[in-house]
Amino acid sequence: MQFESVIGLEIHVQLATRSKIFSGAATAFGADPNTQACPVDLGLPGVLPVLNREAVRMALTFGLAIDGEIAPTCRFDRKNYFYPDLPKGYQISQFEQPIVGRGKITLESAGGTDKARTIGITRAHLEEDAGKSLHDAFAGLTGVDLNRAGTPLLEVVSDPDLRTPEEAAAFFREMHVLVRTLRICDGNLNEGSMRCDANISVRPVGASELGERTEIKNLNSFRFVERALRHEIERQVDVLESGGQVERETRLYDAERDETRSMRGKELSDDYRYFPDPDLLPVRITPDLLQEARAHLPELPWAKRARYVDDLGLTDYAARALVSDPDTAAFFDAILDSGADARLAANWVMDHVAAMLNRHETDIAQCPVSATQVARLIGRIEDGTISNTAAKTVFDAMWEEGGDIDAIIDAKGLRQMRDTDELARIVARIVDQHPEQVAELRAGKTRLLGFFVGQVMRETRGKADPRQVNALLKQTLGAP
Repeated sequence: MQFESVIGLEIHVQLATRSKIFSGAATAFGADPNTQACPVDLGLPGVLPVLNREAVRMALTFGLAIDGEIAPTCRFDRKNYFYPDLPKGYQISQFEQPIVGRGKITLESAGGTDKARTIGITRAHLEEDAGKSLHDAFAGLTGVDLNRAGTPLLEVVSDPDLRTPEEAAAFFREMHVLVRTLRICDGNLNEGSMRCDANISVRPVGASELGERTEIKNLNSFRFVERALRHEIERQVDVLESGGQVERETRLYDAERDETRSMRGKELSDDYRYFPDPDLLPVRITPDLLQEARAHLPELPWAKRARYVDDLGLTDYAARALVSDPDTAAFFDAILDSGADARLAANWVMDHVAAMLNRHETDIAQCPVSATQVARLIGRIEDGTISNTAAKTVFDAMWEEGGDIDAIIDAKGLRQMRDTDELARIVARIVDQHPEQVAELRAGKTRLLGFFVGQVMRETRGKADPRQVNALLKQTLGAP
């Protein structure tokens, strides 16, 4: 029997407000355990929550970006459970009246194919994050770090529209690009700024009824989403083919063993005993608040990709690579604003700039060479002042020491030869020195043209303009 998988993701987006959602206490990643826990997180007697306005604005901006239904009024509820990561015994969340209702995201290249698919968003609601259990800190014991408790989360719940692990990973990746483009989350997966829970079931191909599902908790990389789902699909198929039944449960993914393991039985909404939080009033979304959220909407990733391809003539690959990081896209746009050619700029950003960033283990926001300087450098290539290879030497010097582009070019003697007559004499001499290669090229081995170009460039120590060298060689050799 053939089976198909049905997947839905719950993506937890830590909103970049730098303060907790119901206390306003400051937050920063990496502080010593429990040094940022506040009275609200600890559930101390007499404390009252106060909603973080900026978290509401960020949630609305996200809702507008996914063309979601914005609730005129939303409400906070208490989700009751007894885990040590929230001492007060409940989590403040949204249940019946989330801030964002139905929306959608289109995957332009879904599941490794070129076929676009629209994935429904069931809802996006605000809630407080829980603390973190530390299982390796003490032998035989579990520690609890409450620094993360109370940080604002936007939980985005997809419809069960995803069909393959690859498609699920692509959806998570698209969400990652979106929230970073909106500047509502830094997207740092290693720090837990984004993570997701995956709900997965399998059913016979052609069946309409959903199978029993399991949930895989706390996946924090695109690769782990794909690997965990692939393993869980295989596990569920094996259970069904052996005559067993899939149990509804929560599982974790062990990346070292590449397997999922049972954690506990899966709770239902009734188990959480939701009820309206008596300490928080319903939130009315006013036209002014909605307009403020709309004013924060940048050019969205899918619109930017389309502009790069349709208006600038970039390849789909280049457009996706640039847009995948909002800071890189902004750097590229700044190069264009300074007058550089789009294709040359894209090649430079994805090639040498990216290589230097990787070598120095930094990101483009800290690049010591500005977008304006890169644009000027590209201009020196276009006007024939220096070769592309020489431009990389100039870029490296600017990275390490700074300085003026033209001054570096002159100091390093990188200006290309301008004397056409001298270059023509060098070309003629090189041709005379290699009669066998000349004969082979004229007999049809046109790839030997590259050999002659290399010889001329070596003779001129790289100062000749390769385009001019090609033209002179073709003229001298009679090559097509």
